[in-house]
Amino acid sequence: MLSRLTRPQALAVCAAPVVALLATAVFAPLPFSVAQPGLTANVLGENRGTEVITISGAPVRETTGQLRMTTIEATSPDTRVDLPDVVGGWFDTDRAVMPRDSVYPSGDSTEEIERYNQRQMKESQDEATAAALNHLGREDEGIEVTLRLADVGGPSAGLLFSLGIIDKLDGDGSGGDLTGGRIIAGTGTIDAAGRVGAVGGVPLKTQAARRDGATVFLVPAAECSAARAELPEGLRLVPVTTLKGAVDALVSLEKGTGKVPGC
Repeated sequence: MLSRLTRPQALAVCAAPVVALLATAVFAPLPFSVAQPGLTANVLGENRGTEVITISGAPVRETTGQLRMTTIEATSPDTRVDLPDVVGGWFDTDRAVMPRDSVYPSGDSTEEIERYNQRQMKESQDEATAAALNHLGREDEGIEVTLRLADVGGPSAGLLFSLGIIDKLDGDGSGGDLTGGRIIAGTGTIDAAGRVGAVGGVPLKTQAARRDGATVFLVPAAECSAARAELPEGLRLVPVTTLKGAVDALVSLEKGTGKVPGC
């Protein structure tokens, strides 16, 4: 024998699974990381008491201004991220919600991820050194470059490392500094041929740059639209695709000559 549910009873029965799903979503960990603006470091100076760029085998210039590499800080791969964290990140301009797999290699332990990021940083440093010396035509002069940057992993400082090496060895090529005395920040991978690549997290990096005094931000050209999304007031975007393009743009800024590209 079948009995018919009243409308309130039917709604209650139908609503129960929905409520259960919502409760699960609220309290279940989600495959996201929450990121925020991270540290910046002047590659022309010291970081934690150690020179970031040390050069031997060639005279080194005294420089003015700063070239600041930028980072984001993300929740660790084993940090629990729940629905309220995700929703809060979506509405907070100082934070961003990113798929965990876009921040960390999938399936690796925290220790493996740290080792991976350090390998990427070492490879980036080697490529940055080769790119800078190739740009200057000094790859066969026996110049030794050591790059040290504590507690930072990944390849996104490559462009700024290369620019720092060039500034210390050659400046703007005519006795001046690449920075023109400014605080220049930026991000971007680089290969030995001087090609600049995209990195991700650019809106947060522009905020970190402006927080630490930068007025110019070098951004991979492919990420111009992302950089404009939350651009802090007083920060000028300069898109780049190559190391040569970045150097040319900085020289034009310094000397007030030529056209400086913009996003």
